[in-house]
Amino acid sequence: MSPAAVASRTPIALYALTVGAFGIGTTEFVIMGLLQQVAADLHVSIPAAGLLISGYALGVFVGAPVLTLLSARWPRKAVLVALMVIFTLGNIACALAPGYASLMAARVLTSLAHGTFFGVGAVVATSLVAPERRASAISLMFAGLTVATLLGVPAGAWLGLHLGWRATFWAVAVVGVVASLAVAAWVPASVRGGEPAPWREEVAVLARPQVLLALLMTVLGFGGVFAVFTYIQPLLVEVTGFSQAAVSPILLLFGAGMIVGNLLGGRLADRRPITALLGTLAALALASVVLALSVHAPVAMVLAIGLLGVGAFATVAPLQLRVLQEAQGGQNLASSLNIAAFNLGNAFGAWLGGVVVASAAGLPATPWVAAGVTLTGLAVAAWSVRLSQRGRTAVACAQAG
Repeated sequence: MSPAAVASRTPIALYALTVGAFGIGTTEFVIMGLLQQVAADLHVSIPAAGLLISGYALGVFVGAPVLTLLSARWPRKAVLVALMVIFTLGNIACALAPGYASLMAARVLTSLAHGTFFGVGAVVATSLVAPERRASAISLMFAGLTVATLLGVPAGAWLGLHLGWRATFWAVAVVGVVASLAVAAWVPASVRGGEPAPWREEVAVLARPQVLLALLMTVLGFGGVFAVFTYIQPLLVEVTGFSQAAVSPILLLFGAGMIVGNLLGGRLADRRPITALLGTLAALALASVVLALSVHAPVAMVLAIGLLGVGAFATVAPLQLRVLQEAQGGQNLASSLNIAAFNLGNAFGAWLGGVVVASAAGLPATPWVAAGVTLTGLAVAAWSVRLSQRGRTAVACAQAG
């Protein structure tokens, strides 16, 4: 099918979700390129400025389940618009923050919209398309996050360098206004995105072993990515031998790989969800191994970085779809918690990678550890699939008997 034909079948509401995802992705990661400016302007150390990233991640982890439960009975469109308003106000507060504490508070406020927007947005996205295109709808929304990594974050860092870090947050706030208007204009008021359920029913879904296994495989899958990606700059410079100036162009290749992997994972999950789940996790582990074998070969290392980007985001749609499939009756909370699980994986991977870097093994060992963590996630996924197959077999036998 031609790209034009695919585009003609894509509801415009999905593009509104993509714009929102772009803004959220930009504000989450752009602080990495502003640490020196923020630290100097607010008179704090670089490590203290780095805690602004941790504070955001913590806000996502806590805010996702809380806001999802509080808004469970609201119309889905109203929830999405409200979240984008929170996001916009949070970025305005960041731009106006007079000191470090107020900037941290503003970052946490902004982060509260993150997990619930992606969680509810993923459920809404799947309701806008035919069942056989649900994973592609999820990947289209998450394309905003990948484009943010490829373009939004470098643009924000450039803007911060030339006009000051506050200008970057003003620019992201403008994106938030555009996204709010797009959601208000394009998302149908009648969109359901999962039947609202009482909070007890939403929470009860978390007692299902398959839902917990799905969340665990998300934590481990992305934990593997960030065990190495958090330290990719010193790995490229100190081990592979690239100059500091070469790091940004190489990371653009990682971002391009994320876009390819995101769309590829969605297409595969639409056709064969189980194969996509297991295959993308296996591919991500393999990409980490290739990276480990390439750390002393500059050309191979560049290619491996691109493959890591493909493998990392090829897992997103299959993992999110798995949670939605197993959480019938409480999809909104489970979907939001899976976004929190991605962020928990980020934090876990960064911590584990730090332990490795500080050990005798050092930076060259981080890709091997990343591969091990992802393979553990693959093992959890295989076990989950096996349990599902046994359950279906038992039901079939009982019916036949």
